[in-house]
Amino acid sequence: MAEHTVKAFDEDITRLRGLIAEMGGLAEVAIQESLDALVRGDEELAEKVVARDKRIDALETEVDKLAVRIIALRAPMADDLREVIAALKIGGVVERIGDYSKNIAKRVGMIEGRARFEPLTLLPAMGELAGEMVHDVLTAYAARDPDLAREVIATDAKVDAFYNSIFRNLVSHMVENPSTISSAAQLLFVARNIERIGDHATNVAEMVHFAATGAYPPEGDR
Repeated sequence: MAEHTVKAFDEDITRLRGLIAEMGGLAEVAIQESLDALVRGDEELAEKVVARDKRIDALETEVDKLAVRIIALRAPMADDLREVIAALKIGGVVERIGDYSKNIAKRVGMIEGRARFEPLTLLPAMGELAGEMVHDVLTAYAARDPDLAREVIATDAKVDAFYNSIFRNLVSHMVENPSTISSAAQLLFVARNIERIGDHATNVAEMVHFAATGAYPPEGDR
């Protein structure tokens, strides 16, 4: 009976990790495709990003149900309990990352005169960096790698630097070209969403570190 219980628990944990991995993969694609759509003005691709977000939402619901089930039926202790709680929290954060990508996609049809905006050449690079953070933090989760989690946390400063540069550029552009304020404001919104994706990847990294070590990263790493 004990052996059966352990096997069932291991199967539940494997399933939980698989759900998180699937969510993360979809979120990574959403980040990339929402920015591709933005740069090209591809509203059809943007609509696909928005539609696929429902799958990420559904997976989060599965994660929630499974995590609660594991806690209720398996009564995990110590390391195992930390992992289940981390997965429960990470599922919610990855769902929010999907929402930010969806929000970017919804702005695609609101940008006029794309060629006039220099930040459109910076936003994909910023988004790629944020996407790498999401990829790396999910790799850290799968491998229970606290060192990689700390690397993700350190990378967030680069995303913030991108955001500050784009913010200054767009504000200057709006001052010099008042007719572009509406489109520039949408691009500011996009940059803010990418910055938030980086913040959420950092939050996941802190949870991964806690699940792996029982402690959050040192304050200087955050």
